[in-house]
Amino acid sequence: MKKIMIGVDLGGTKIMTGAIDTAGRVLGTPVKVPTESHLPKEIILKKIIDAIEKTISDLKLTIKDVAGIGIGTTGPLDIETGVILECPQLPTMPFFPLREAVQSYFGIPVSINNDANCLIFGECIFGAAVHKKNVLGFTLGTGIGCATVMDGKILNGATGTAGEIWTSPYQEGIMEDYISGAGVSKIYKSISGNDKSSLEIYQMAECGDADALQTWAEFGTHLAVPLAWAINIIDPEIVVLGGSIAAAHPFFKDTMEVNLRKRICPVPAEKTKVVLAQLGDYAGFIGAACLLLENCKNRK
Repeated sequence: MKKIMIGVDLGGTKIMTGAIDTAGRVLGTPVKVPTESHLPKEIILKKIIDAIEKTISDLKLTIKDVAGIGIGTTGPLDIETGVILECPQLPTMPFFPLREAVQSYFGIPVSINNDANCLIFGECIFGAAVHKKNVLGFTLGTGIGCATVMDGKILNGATGTAGEIWTSPYQEGIMEDYISGAGVSKIYKSISGNDKSSLEIYQMAECGDADALQTWAEFGTHLAVPLAWAINIIDPEIVVLGGSIAAAHPFFKDTMEVNLRKRICPVPAEKTKVVLAQLGDYAGFIGAACLLLENCKNRK
């Protein structure tokens, strides 16, 4: 296998593209551009292609030096065919054959999977869950993502939508109403009566604002519910939390842990650790590139 792999992290807000080698080292400077998800699908595809080409040219390489391209995209998607389905975060790309489009352009292997699956898989290969075979991961950001790695392989499920817990019923709505960036804002407004973004609420909590601190405490209580359900079903060795909202972990950790431990079975309550992802802002594209490693293992 060639040693250079390209990863693309495609979200509703940004596209981040970078190269890694087979040891997980990031090569050069990743390329980050806004998705502008309201734009036509052809323009978004061109942004992806341009970012990949820039990543390769910045390293003074050619496409012949690249083993393949991995794409992690917000879902849902058909993993078998590489087609984006009806995705709220990418409203102009329903039923778009993304894998085929990128593979046809570059002429090298392209793998695609849900962005949460990629992030957690990357943590299993090069991050917080190295040497762990059974891993549960939650990504906390614009929405909530959930991923499972079993026996070292991503669990995609029968239809490729394993872990799409965001639609699960919760209180008067669905899980994502509370466990997401918008969810944090919703909790804050119920406490203070004011409108703030999750980033602003995080910054306010850093300054000791009482309403912001209470918001994150309530967020941790809500987060414990899907965590408990998932741990009880999967019995993972470790749980990894990633995504932009995970940065607020110091503010929601205590309430999350207290409510989680009393909702899960006694043995995992004693043994199962919840840890933060280690790959940082690069986790998405690193994990996407790792799809190529998984596919190589599956072919052996």
